[in-house]
Parts: sequence; C-alpha cells; structure tokens
Amino acid sequence: MNQQQITDLIASFPAFEEVPLEQIAWMVERGEYLEIKAGEVFYKRGDPVDKLTILLEGLAAFRMEQNGQYKEMIRFVKGDITGALPYSRAFSGNANGAILSDSKIFTLNKGHFQDLVSECHDLAAMLVHRMTDRVRDMVRLQQQNEKLMALGKLSAGLAHELNNPAAAIVRSSETLQKHLGTVPDKLKRMMTLEITDEQIDQINVIVFGKLNRTDSKPLSMLEKSSLEDDLVDWLEGNGYGDCYMLSETLADYGFSPTDLQNMKEEVGPKQLPMLMEWIDNVLTTQRMIGEIKEASNRISSLVNSVKSYSHMDRANEMEATNVHQGILNTLTILNHKIKQNRVDVVDNLAENIPMISASPGELNQVWTNVIDNALDAMEETGGTLAITSWVDGDSIKVTIADSGSGIPADIQDRIFEPFFTTKDIGKGTGLGLETVKLIVDKHKGSIKLNSNTEGTTFEFCFPIKG
Repeated sequence: MNQQQITDLIASFPAFEEVPLEQIAWMVERGEYLEIKAGEVFYKRGDPVDKLTILLEGLAAFRMEQNGQYKEMIRFVKGDITGALPYSRAFSGNANGAILSDSKIFTLNKGHFQDLVSECHDLAAMLVHRMTDRVRDMVRLQQQNEKLMALGKLSAGLAHELNNPAAAIVRSSETLQKHLGTVPDKLKRMMTLEITDEQIDQINVIVFGKLNRTDSKPLSMLEKSSLEDDLVDWLEGNGYGDCYMLSETLADYGFSPTDLQNMKEEVGPKQLPMLMEWIDNVLTTQRMIGEIKEASNRISSLVNSVKSYSHMDRANEMEATNVHQGILNTLTILNHKIKQNRVDVVDNLAENIPMISASPGELNQVWTNVIDNALDAMEETGGTLAITSWVDGDSIKVTIADSGSGIPADIQDRIFEPFFTTKDIGKGTGLGLETVKLIVDKHKGSIKLNSNTEGTTFEFCFPIKG
C-alpha cells in the first residue's frame, strides 16, 4: 500500500473521523507500513513501548502468561489503536502481541510525538483521549482480574476448609449407622442383666457424670497413654481379652481403674461384662455424635465468617466497626494458605479495643491484600505472621509483620503505584496495594512500611472517630 492509500484507509476509521486529512497524511509520511503473517509475534513481553500502532487489516491480540498458559487479555480488529501514545508513561509491556490472521499494520515511532503534538492538534487530542479510554479500560480489566484471582484463592481455601468437616460428618454418620445396627443384639443381652433400679441409678451417675463433665482439663498425649495402659491392666486382670479399643474409649471420657472397680462392686463380677458392653455402646455413640456436632459447628463457623467477611447483607457504608473481627475473619478465610505455607500466626491483638467508623467490607480488602502478600512472601520457607494492635491516643494502630525475605529497598517507594508488582505474571496485577492505599486514605488513616532482609511490617493507623 502506498502512503495515499494508507492515509485514506486510516481516515475511514471511526476514531479518525474528526481528524483533518492533512494531519493523518503528516503522520503516515513519518511512519512505517508492515505486513505480518498469522502466527507471528509483533510484540514481546518486556519490549519497549516506543511505537504507535494502528491495525489496518487483520486480527491481533495481547496474551499474558498465567500459570504456564497463555490467556488472551484484549483483541484488536481493523481500525484499533495500540502501543505508545502521546504523554503515555508506559515503558514496557507485560504481555505478548500475537497476529491471529494475516495483518497489515502502521507504526509511528514515539520520537515524532513532540512534533505531532505541536503540529497536529486534532490528531494529538484524539490520541490523548484514546489513551484516557485505554487506561480506564485497562484499570477495569486489571481490577476484574484482581477480583477473580482473589476470589479463586478464597474459594479454593474455603473449599479445602469445608471439605475436612464435611468428610468428618459423612465418616461419623456412616460409622454411627453401622454402630446402631448392633443395638438390637446388645439390647437382647442387656435384658438378661440381673440388677436393681438402684444399681442402674448408681451406674448412670458414674457414666453420665463423665459424659456431662465440663470442668475437666484435657489430658496430654503422655497422660492419656498412661491411663489407657492402666485401664488395659485392670480389664485384663478382670477377665477381658481384647480390650484395647475399649480402654481407648474409656480414657477419652476420663474413666479410671477406680471407676471400673466401683462399678464392679456395685453390680458384681457376673454382671460387669455385659454392663461394660453397654457403657462402650453409650460412649461410642456419644463420641460419634460429638464428632458430627463439632464438624457441623465448624462448617457453621466458616459460613458465618464468610458472611461477616463479605458483609453480603449490608450496604458498603461507614458504620461502627470492630477492627479485630475483620482481621480474625480474614485469617479464617486464608487458613488453608496459612497451613499450606507452614506459617505460624502470632496474635497480639489488644483487649477491649474501641470501634472505629469504617466500611467493614473495604477494611477486609486491606487485611486480605496485606496478609495474602505476607503469606506469599513465606511460601517457600514458612515463617511467622505476627498481628498486633493497640490504642495510641485517639487512634488505633495495627501492624502486620511477616518473616519473609523483605521488599528490596530500591522499589519500596513504588509498591503503592498502580500496576506495579513484584510477583510473577499471573500471580499479581499490581492493584492490591494500590487498593489498600486508596481505602486507608478514604478512612483518613495512614500506612507505614518497614522492610529488610528479615521481614516486612506494615503499620496501619486509623482514627477512632472518623
């Protein structure tokens, strides 16, 4: 194509409809025309963004690598403008530009931009307006990707956390069903017991006294093992054969050889074996019911934490907010990642801390972004996550500290910039800490960063009265 054909073609594109033809011709005279075959790459990740590019014919796309796979971020059709634009501060890109079908493109080196702005006002105004639209579209796209990645992390962790108690409920329910299947035979044998109502009452006092105890201190593993050995010795000494499972069940509920001896003296040695079978049945049933109850409560707690974390039933407005509740809910949501990365959480949260005026959902975004980054910093080595809060005059301060390798000193002043990220492609968009800064500013708070090779600490300060 010659220059006149290129000029007329560009002038026919909607974006250039209000640009005088002579200004388009000025641009074409200084630019370069290229024809690229399908499958070729016209821009590589990391290349300098130094040319204005207009797609004259064909189809192209920018693709970003995420977790070893290429994901199409944006597609370009005939008439679209990409690459460098006047006043743009982009120096390099983070995606690859691929040609999807045989294409013709026009490029203008950014070295001509200064003359373009001074000589072609209408063209420059259109391109600057195009840059504004592109920034807005990119921010929207990056924010969507950030939310999707965050949602993926949270949903994966939550699914893992829910899977354990759900599996426990299924397992205990199936075991309980099998266990209850043996009750008819045990009932027949129980009917042969020759004991009085008074004796039954005494046995019930002992058994259900153990079941209903709430003041007993849990035994250590060593103490429980020793108690089981004592119970085995007593049971074997009183004519029982295989009694290891029974001794474990009895030890779980704090039965001692003295308790067994008291029951033997109450009902006599002849009735004791059948009585022990009944006690084993009661304790085993109670244990499985307890497991189901504990697992169900765990699921309920997780669901409530998610509901509180997301504030799905509230408007995103300022209200009296407990800072600690949001932090604890965030830790619950990220618990899977905490365990996976072998991180110990140290809770130094102050007691009776006052409420602040805040948007709980937005504060949770702050805690999530910072804690998630801290966990990523300890992904390879494990470590410690310390969260501390205290009242300082008319403000509340919170520090989140990790024992990771730290943030290099030469980039610490850039971490709150939009699109700046130290993570690999596909692991971060560079909007997390920018979002944190915007939310903290909205709440009239402040952030301080202290980072070295021994770890990173973010210190947040929020006014108690907004």
